[in-house]
Amino acid sequence: MISARRRREVLDALRRGTVPANGLDQLAVGLGKFERELDAELDAVAAGGAAFKAVRGEYGAGKTFFARWLCDRAQKRGFASAEVQINEIDTPLHRLETVYRRAIESLRTDTMPPSALRPILDSWLFTVEDDAAGPDGEVRDEAVDALLEKRLADVATQAPVFPLAIRAYRRSVATGDNDLADGLVAWLGGQPHVAANMKRQAGIKGDLDHFLAMGFLKGLLAILRDAGHPGLVLVLDEVETLQRIRSDSRARALNALRQLMDEVHDGSFPGLYLLITGTPAFFEGRQGVQLLPPLADRLRTDFSRDPRFDNPRAPQLRLTGFDLDKLVELGGRVRDLFVSHIDDADRVLRVADDQFLQEFAGSVASGLGGRIGIAPRLFLRKLVDVLDTIEIHPDFDPRADYEMKILPADLTEAEREAVARRTPDDIELDV
Repeated sequence: MISARRRREVLDALRRGTVPANGLDQLAVGLGKFERELDAELDAVAAGGAAFKAVRGEYGAGKTFFARWLCDRAQKRGFASAEVQINEIDTPLHRLETVYRRAIESLRTDTMPPSALRPILDSWLFTVEDDAAGPDGEVRDEAVDALLEKRLADVATQAPVFPLAIRAYRRSVATGDNDLADGLVAWLGGQPHVAANMKRQAGIKGDLDHFLAMGFLKGLLAILRDAGHPGLVLVLDEVETLQRIRSDSRARALNALRQLMDEVHDGSFPGLYLLITGTPAFFEGRQGVQLLPPLADRLRTDFSRDPRFDNPRAPQLRLTGFDLDKLVELGGRVRDLFVSHIDDADRVLRVADDQFLQEFAGSVASGLGGRIGIAPRLFLRKLVDVLDTIEIHPDFDPRADYEMKILPADLTEAEREAVARRTPDDIELDV
């Protein structure tokens, strides 16, 4: 049974119309077919391997939910996770230093909220110091530095400034120089504009760039592993935004993605599970993956079969979205979660019974022109509002006292576009 705290976190996120950060196993509908293979891949990553997976689906198919569900599943196994929204302004994929910075900003574990870099780093240093202690229990700086260098030897070949900055951070913590420690953690996290005098004290220069970011990611994985976290699930969400950027930047971004895939498969990032999400148009269209044949070849997956027989071991996973039955099942899970920690559960269940959920889901889908695939977010937001009202007002009957209305302001820009989008099946022919 989910805790009261996580119940509140999930319901609060649904009230805001966002994907919850925790407790997603309570809402996972239709994902059971992926569980076995994903767990096997996480096991392989935890054993020192690495994995790459692409998830495709139209808007509303649940790509972001899937990514967070996987992160939540991995965190329960001790993994850290990070989610990066790719966009052409703040986080372009062809500039990996921005991707790394956003990853550090969202870095979390099952017990540490974002950004978890500093507590993870402190935990790792404590482990190094403990392992470097002499027979008498005394911790000597030279012994710690030697062990630190040994454990980051592979990282140092690609990013020698990474262990240098960590040694300086340890010294600043030991001497109580909190400002310097804060600045060095920010620099290790890829933040620009760290004061020059702080970098000078640590013997480091410049800021993180595209190529150095790969070395820093390898360093992060090494620290996570020694700090007791078997790996990192890194999500690059909404990579389809690459289709909207300039052709030269798009070419660099696609090549950066190919490079990341190859590095993962070559074993350069032990402990990394890299997940990207995108629309079918990105994977199949002329402005996406197909522009770079080597990348298209690496991602090629046969989706000509019935979705029931999709191969979950393939490079791509296909999300087929929601139908009315799945929407009703999802509503039932949210309702059951809602009543799990309230006193008047029986009354809420009686008013919001299964028949009501069926009618309510149909009303929302009808208000969106029958496009059930884009309905889940709005359906859940309105459902939680109705459940709140039932609980607060004993005389409220949603069948008599509630009118389903979907206003333009209720929809995101992408949802409005999806509702307005016409297909050949929408055109009426006068014959």
